[in-house]
Amino acid sequence: MFVREIGVPVTRLKGVGPATAAQLARLEVRTVGELLTLWPRDWDDRTREQSFSAFNAFPKITVRAKVSAHDWFGFGRMRTLKLVLQDSEGVLAELPCFNRPFLERQFPVGSAVVVHGSFHWKYGSIQASAFEIEPEEEAESKVLPVYPLTAGLAQNLLRKLVLRALSEYGKGIDTELPEKVRRERQIPPKAEVLRMMHAPESLEEADKARKALVFEEFWLFELAIGKRSLERRGKLPGQGDGTASSGPGFTPTPLQSALLQRLPFALTEDQKSALGDIGGDFDSNIPMARLLQGDVGSGKTLVAFMAALRAVEGGGQAALLAPTELLARQHAENSSRLLEPLGVRLAFLTGNLKAAGRSKLLAELAEGKIDIVIGTHALFSKGVRYKNLRFAMIDEQHRFGVLQRSAIIEKGTEGDPQRRPPHLLMMSATPIPRTLALSVFGDLDVSVIRTMPPGRKPIITHLTRHGNEGNLYGFVGRELAAGRQAYFVYPLIEESETLSLKSAAAMFEHLKTRVFPGYPCALIHSQVEEEEQRRIMAEFRSGAVSILVATSVVEVGVDVPNATCMVIEHAERFGLAALHQLRGRVGRGSLQSYCFLVYAANLTEDAKARLKVMHETTDGFVIAEEDLKIRGPGDIAGIRQSGYLAFDLADPLRDREILEDARNSAFTYLLEELS
Repeated sequence: MFVREIGVPVTRLKGVGPATAAQLARLEVRTVGELLTLWPRDWDDRTREQSFSAFNAFPKITVRAKVSAHDWFGFGRMRTLKLVLQDSEGVLAELPCFNRPFLERQFPVGSAVVVHGSFHWKYGSIQASAFEIEPEEEAESKVLPVYPLTAGLAQNLLRKLVLRALSEYGKGIDTELPEKVRRERQIPPKAEVLRMMHAPESLEEADKARKALVFEEFWLFELAIGKRSLERRGKLPGQGDGTASSGPGFTPTPLQSALLQRLPFALTEDQKSALGDIGGDFDSNIPMARLLQGDVGSGKTLVAFMAALRAVEGGGQAALLAPTELLARQHAENSSRLLEPLGVRLAFLTGNLKAAGRSKLLAELAEGKIDIVIGTHALFSKGVRYKNLRFAMIDEQHRFGVLQRSAIIEKGTEGDPQRRPPHLLMMSATPIPRTLALSVFGDLDVSVIRTMPPGRKPIITHLTRHGNEGNLYGFVGRELAAGRQAYFVYPLIEESETLSLKSAAAMFEHLKTRVFPGYPCALIHSQVEEEEQRRIMAEFRSGAVSILVATSVVEVGVDVPNATCMVIEHAERFGLAALHQLRGRVGRGSLQSYCFLVYAANLTEDAKARLKVMHETTDGFVIAEEDLKIRGPGDIAGIRQSGYLAFDLADPLRDREILEDARNSAFTYLLEELS
């Protein structure tokens, strides 16, 4: 039996009455199996004793001492006991006993005790308000687990209950890893791992048990990913990091060659490598499932267009799905400029398309008279049919949920379930750290575009504190005078009664009338009508508008090479990914570009860390790794919505080496099972 299958109620354990059962339930522990998998968040090493004088040297210390005095401070209900202790070296320490007046009777003056806690210098003495204290004769010199707690539940009681459960139900528990894998990795049997987690003889033993459980968790996860990939594609995903081509190399088709001849530049080596990967996928009998990662402005869309030409030449249709109409329209305009001269039939489909035009477009799509369709969620809406959808591209994939990604794929088999699913290419300009790519998108092959097109200059980023905007405005004014353009981005559309933040609407009037009265300004945000948004963006691209005041609606889909200044007000309110995307709206050409991050006082530590990262690097892959460290894996790249990363103990960032080992082991196991 696996440990999680032990469904015996915790109330069967001695010492678990209704009150304790209710407290355990708040920790989502109702069965013995759940109690045994309530993993310690840390361990206290009580085998090493110190003096109070070592309080600065360790996060926690264990000290043998005597109670030398009782003291009280405060008045009335706030009157609080303070135990004064003295260790063998004569060093004194004080223990404020908030809400624990009973310790006066339990530890009278002269008592020999062992105290464990975090001590600090405060109010002229060594003090600890978070501590555990025991009579010396009861204190055990051992490594003790530290569990997550809830109100009313003490560590000592929880430790006793776990040990009782381990003694009564911990024998004969099966290991979830195959025996061959367990022995290869020298992992102890599961019953022994449980003992090492809950009652370790040393910190080294506890760490060994934790790593064994982390490996098991990753291994089972990667096994599921491998099986899913085999079921969907008949092969395991590539195990490389995507920095080198796994395909046969890029040999352009006739249509691709025609497009290359029209381009005023050559493809980068990374673009060629990605196209080689994609070409290899097209040549196989297995539907492609590939993630194309590339920094802002690295040329992912061109790679997607080139791949779409391959699908069209094979007699199929291609669909490019974008999260916003603004981005979809820009893709449509670019594809029209690049692909229509080659004879490729294009269409643009969104939910705002008027009925008459929509009906004609849908009919042509179903008849196969459209080669490539570009649009938003409308591409997979009810009533949209394709004659032969062979290639689906999803841009800014983190903005789509798992079901939405599946919906566009299902359009390729609609009406004929026996038809092979279309190839899938997911693109991300928010680079995903390798550790997350292996877990969140572990069933995909990965291609990476790291190099930028030639001629691009790194964007220079400046930090500006609120109140010092004068110099910033002067700098932007000089860029405008030189014929350049600028963005000003704000977190709010209108002023808020509860948030003292600048808004786009208010600052639009301020910038237009008081700061830059000689330059045409425009305001764009999510509440502006789609047709008006289209007109404003066309004027900004043409240069008729010099200053675009906006919210984060311009985060993606805006490509204006003449724009050289990006000003982000209240930058501390934006996440790293959004800041990086917004900064990427400038520097789209050969001109030197600048980003100004304007921040408020009293920043949180996370906000300081984000701004520091933005100031120090423009590398999206470095930024992604730092974002992972700051925020943890749960919110990166839309992962939380995908339902992945529900790990109990494992952490893809901290345990990245174990993750890669587990992935290789699980895939090797699957290959051996198939042979």
